[in-house]
Amino acid sequence: MEVKEFIKGQLDGADQSIKRTVDTLKQGEIEWQPKSGCNTIGLILFHVYKTEDAFINHMVNGKKELWETAKWYEKVGLSANVETAHFSGPEQVDAFKVPKLKAILDYGAAVHKNTLAYLKTLKPADFDKKIEMRFGPMPLAVVFSILVSHAASHTGEMSYMRGLKRGMDK
Repeated sequence: MEVKEFIKGQLDGADQSIKRTVDTLKQGEIEWQPKSGCNTIGLILFHVYKTEDAFINHMVNGKKELWETAKWYEKVGLSANVETAHFSGPEQVDAFKVPKLKAILDYGAAVHKNTLAYLKTLKPADFDKKIEMRFGPMPLAVVFSILVSHAASHTGEMSYMRGLKRGMDK
């Protein structure tokens, strides 16, 4: 199996897991906080997509994110300069206005489509190319691995919160 086929399978699997986790949730459920200062499902979901957008477009390709170029901030109803990766405290978490679930999922679909389109252009040697990330240089293949594990870990958090709110398997 070619590495990009493997990566595509992993990205698609992470995307499907996210969708299964949130597919029947209501807006109130994605806005629910277990207590003040805790993330909501909506914030976590948005964070996953915004991170993928930043990694692929900004960090890997040196371009502006879809968030800016396609004006997703207008479609989602947030500020153009919203940041969800580095909140400095619980006050910022509590102040985050969770967008409509459909808007977040639409943004995620656009980001996923963009990532897969970029992945299609890559040749096997490209996966060894060093990418300068916030935490140091790493091969492009590792960047994709981080995206998949990032999505998977946050999907686990969202699933746990769903269970806290709804009960098991509901």
